[in-house]
Amino acid sequence: MDHPRAFVPEGVIPACLLPFDCNLNIDEQAYRSHLNDIASVEGVSAITINGHAAEVHALTLDEQKRALVVTRETLGERMPIVAGVFTNSSLEAARMARTAQDEGADALLVFPPDVMALGGHLRPEMISEHVRRITDASDLPIVLFQYPLASNLSYSLGSLLELLNRFPQIRAVKDQIGDGNLHERHIRELHALDQPVKVLTTHSAWLLGSLVLGCDGLLSGAGSVIADLQVALFRAVKAGDLKKAQAINDRIYPTVRAFYDPPLLDMHNRMKEALVHLGRLKEAHVRPPLMKLHEAEIEKIGRCMKQAGINREMAYAKVS
Repeated sequence: MDHPRAFVPEGVIPACLLPFDCNLNIDEQAYRSHLNDIASVEGVSAITINGHAAEVHALTLDEQKRALVVTRETLGERMPIVAGVFTNSSLEAARMARTAQDEGADALLVFPPDVMALGGHLRPEMISEHVRRITDASDLPIVLFQYPLASNLSYSLGSLLELLNRFPQIRAVKDQIGDGNLHERHIRELHALDQPVKVLTTHSAWLLGSLVLGCDGLLSGAGSVIADLQVALFRAVKAGDLKKAQAINDRIYPTVRAFYDPPLLDMHNRMKEALVHLGRLKEAHVRPPLMKLHEAEIEKIGRCMKQAGINREMAYAKVS
């Protein structure tokens, strides 16, 4: 089946944050403003919701559905929506996929069930069944999330190719394998298929190096803050202008230190604080077990934004 909105997952696809109020309820007004900020960046090809950047691990199913409804209301038809499918239950994953399609999503970002970390690589038929139930419930294009090797949730190349062969709805892989050698092989192997599959990098800590290997785009939470710089970098790489790409990457590098220094679980916590510093978000609240950053780290984020040339006086960084 072909979905009527034939979205191709490529280009710059920021994964948006989800603002909460001081009582840790979803702040819908702040969320709508955040969506509009990202959608206003010329060159963004889609927005991902209900992903890691949105603290999906801490959202109820009703909240995930509400986020999708609010996103479609806010964006209208201006921007395609990629909706995360994050759950340990394949039955629930199918229901989530159907709901996403019914509520106007244009594609699905399918996460591996966390339970697979207990040895799922030894039973690849399990992830195949997980994806089968999703594709039986929805005909939306799928972006398959390839986790880092260290997570014990990544797919071997053989398993990955088997999934792509069995489920042609998988149009792209969000690759976070964390190994440069494997990352390049994924790009080459997926592009060489009879029906090539797009590769979206999420190696945001080494984005330039990843993109020059031939990725078709990027899907990253950092795009919630620096979508314009990501667009500029992606365009420079696609144009083969390495000198310009290096200059833009020099602008991006301070944000890498702001967001991705250890511990990594605070990366989206830090992005919220960056938006507060830049005047794009009034307050930064995260749901437990995440906790408010220490003041010293919040000050570091401010310094890094200054080093990147991003300040409160501009909506986004000036990219030359």
